[in-house]
Amino acid sequence: MTDNRAPRGMRDFLVIWTGQVVSTLGSGLSGFALGIWVYRETGSATALSLITLFATLPNTLLSPLAGALIDRWGRRSVLLINNFGSGACTLIMAALYWAGVLEMWHVYVLVCASRCFGVFQLPAFAATTPLLVPRSQLVRANGMAQIGPAAGQIASPILAAALMGVIGVGGVIFLDCLSFLFAAVTLLVTRIPPVSIVSGEGRGTLLYESFYGWTYIRKRPGLMGLLLFFAFANYCLSVVQILITPLVLSFGTAKTLGAILTTGAAGALLGGIALGIWGGGGRSRRIPIILGFTLIQGATLLLGGLRPNALLVASALAIALFAFPIIRGSSEAIWQSKVPQDLQGRVFSIRRMIAGVAFPLAGASAGPLADHIFRPLLMPGGALADSVGRVIGVGPGRGEGLMFMMFGVLTLLSVAVVYVYRPVRNVETELPDVLGETGEAAA
Repeated sequence: MTDNRAPRGMRDFLVIWTGQVVSTLGSGLSGFALGIWVYRETGSATALSLITLFATLPNTLLSPLAGALIDRWGRRSVLLINNFGSGACTLIMAALYWAGVLEMWHVYVLVCASRCFGVFQLPAFAATTPLLVPRSQLVRANGMAQIGPAAGQIASPILAAALMGVIGVGGVIFLDCLSFLFAAVTLLVTRIPPVSIVSGEGRGTLLYESFYGWTYIRKRPGLMGLLLFFAFANYCLSVVQILITPLVLSFGTAKTLGAILTTGAAGALLGGIALGIWGGGGRSRRIPIILGFTLIQGATLLLGGLRPNALLVASALAIALFAFPIIRGSSEAIWQSKVPQDLQGRVFSIRRMIAGVAFPLAGASAGPLADHIFRPLLMPGGALADSVGRVIGVGPGRGEGLMFMMFGVLTLLSVAVVYVYRPVRNVETELPDVLGETGEAAA
């Protein structure tokens, strides 16, 4: 039978990608405005942290179920569900605000509900990419996918602060609703090809399919090792990002901290742009790229804690975050080319859940490690004041500086471990590709 479908390329991907970028920016705007409103209403840091809890809880609890539904219902369907469902939640929140009856419990419920729909977005978009993009362009496409979040980190606070003075908090939240609608339109005007690679694996009850992604990964040591390596790298980088605030405020002002954070976000944005232009070397192996840029990341973190200097810390953060989208985009391309298309929803959702555990772990451990272990070591009279303190200094912030350096070293050691672990080092040659050059099934 003749296939009359138009050849796939980057055009449809770019249309959908534009919608995702606008949606991400809209969420950043509403998140910033909502945080300002909550803190003004309550004056409580706990109230803010509860928003974070309700925003991240669905990813931990619902990722396996979302993965199974992505493979059952199709990529377009679940992305539309995400956009319309999340858009409805933000519309309700804006209406409650304009009516003057918005309360904290409304915010918690609606944020949690919106993120229940949003749990589909990243794994579904990642599973959609190889349906639209030729194999040689996967790394470039994944690099572009990193641009939206980085651009949102830079632009959202500035735009939201300006817009709040013009259209108010409710207007900013309503813009988020419109951004979801725009993303839905991009899905409706493009064609996502059907899944062409059917492995026949993992079929059964919804519960069985929800956790089959873990079974698939566990049976392939190369993918399992790559996932654990990425989760550990996430943990190290997350701890460092949490420690940026006390480290910088120990020798600088809030303005200094803002400039450093903006510089770091700019590094992440440039990394995504660079990968989008470069494309990861076409058909070159991606594992050397991943390990090489992780080495750069670890080395810059090691240097970033050396002295209490704003330029040094800003440079280290910018370079480390520049490397992050290149590492992530290259890793994404490996998974997209090794996992059958009809399993990608389940596998990618489990991936996201396991790699995402690093973020709450970092949040739970970074503070106690700094307060109770590392900071006392490098205060005057501390156990390391007369040894390590002679090199990196003694006093406030130096414990955090030592943690910077330690997690940089741990990152470097993780690269060495992965390099000597053959299943990960050779995952691209030992695991067969499921995609040919055009994105169709490999022979």
